[in-house]
Amino acid sequence: MKITVIFMNNNILRRGRLGSSVKEDVMLYTTSLNFDKEIFESDILCDIAHTKMLMEKNIVSEEDGKEIIKELINIFKNGMESLNLDPSLDDIHMVIESELIKKLGEDIAGRMHTGRSRNDEVATDLRMALREKILQILKQLINMEKNILNLAMEHKETLTIGYTHLQHAQPTTYAHHLLSYVSAIERDILRLLDAYKRINISPLGCGAMATTGFDIDRKRTMELLGFDALIENSMDGVSSRDFIVETMSNLSILGINLSKICEELVLFSTYEFGTITLANEYTSTSSIMPQKKNPDVAEIARAKLSTLNGNLVSVLTILKALPNTYNRDLQEISPHLWKSVYTVSDTINIIDGMISTLKVNTDRMKELAEKNYSTATELADTLVRECGIPFRTAHGIVGEVVRIAIERNKNMDEVIDEVLNRYGLELDKSMIEKALNPMENVKMRKVIGGPAPEEVERAIYSYKERVSNYENEINEKIEKIERVKKELLSIFNE
Repeated sequence: MKITVIFMNNNILRRGRLGSSVKEDVMLYTTSLNFDKEIFESDILCDIAHTKMLMEKNIVSEEDGKEIIKELINIFKNGMESLNLDPSLDDIHMVIESELIKKLGEDIAGRMHTGRSRNDEVATDLRMALREKILQILKQLINMEKNILNLAMEHKETLTIGYTHLQHAQPTTYAHHLLSYVSAIERDILRLLDAYKRINISPLGCGAMATTGFDIDRKRTMELLGFDALIENSMDGVSSRDFIVETMSNLSILGINLSKICEELVLFSTYEFGTITLANEYTSTSSIMPQKKNPDVAEIARAKLSTLNGNLVSVLTILKALPNTYNRDLQEISPHLWKSVYTVSDTINIIDGMISTLKVNTDRMKELAEKNYSTATELADTLVRECGIPFRTAHGIVGEVVRIAIERNKNMDEVIDEVLNRYGLELDKSMIEKALNPMENVKMRKVIGGPAPEEVERAIYSYKERVSNYENEINEKIEKIERVKKELLSIFNE
């Protein structure tokens, strides 16, 4: 038999309309304190900026405002763990306000919330916390890009085989392969930088949903908190979480690209491929088979990244068909957001470590590139150039060469003359040798984005230049946020 516990609490919101009692199971079910740690610092900075603005507008006296801000700074410095995290207070906003009232009394501390709602407050806190985490992820991606580019520079002439349908396709270089990772991740960087524009806009001052009758200055708090713009419509300001959906969508796309890297680390480190060897610290052995070296870390990363898609679908489902404006459903978005953020951040570090420490088995790569008729495409291209026949005709001729070579267990150069004679064609032996040489295949592909060493080197320098530009942009944003924090936390030092 379940016993319902009714207990008295210190929730300052329940003294009026609802009374002071609350059911314990309801309180535990609805509190957001378990994940409010993510917005603790943002909430205090938001409080300081709002109070500062109220002082400047003479809505709160300078004396009271200073007392409030000084105590807020103390709470910030002492950390969230110094607070009484009473679940009956619902969330971190009320915990902080309750702490202020305990220290300063309600006559002073109770003025902080003037002209503001928890609705616009939490919307602001989320944006502030998320922008920092996205910038941190961007820094990690930049670092990984740099490491991959450095590895690519070492292997711009390391011959290997490329695949389509996971079957031998054409010769390439390992550097060319690595640059495919760089290219994809660059788009992830650009997506997150673009999303940042829609994250870093301020809803503070929107109130519960219809702003306030107090003469507040929304642009002032926007500046104090380092936002780039305002959300002008107050109803949209408190209810919009599309910036979270956009961010999580971008993280899911990033997760797909990172998962591809993990999959290839698993695949190419197998005995059957054997083109790379993972460092021991990123592998494990079997509990029964002593010879095993399992790519457990890459496998776990691959699995963790799949949860990003589930988190995104959960948030989309929560938001679907919610009416304007604020609904408590929105609270349940935050855990999914932070799970995705931390999963991505942790996994980037792991993948960066695996790539930076792997061993490239160049002999095995070269061996694979020289097998299984991977140069057939260039042989067809050579027929087009030297014999003046249509590519489709050349494709059919070389396909016949490959078929006969396979049937007789021969190389293409051993049967090509026989096939060409049937079609009345002739090709110089030196041209055939060049067409069938994997490294010559690679060197000929100088088109932008191709595997020719000189083109790969050009691409590496081009990527490095762009990565440097992204890094400068990210650092400027980080410096702005750090400057805002410093100014808010030392607001009365003078």
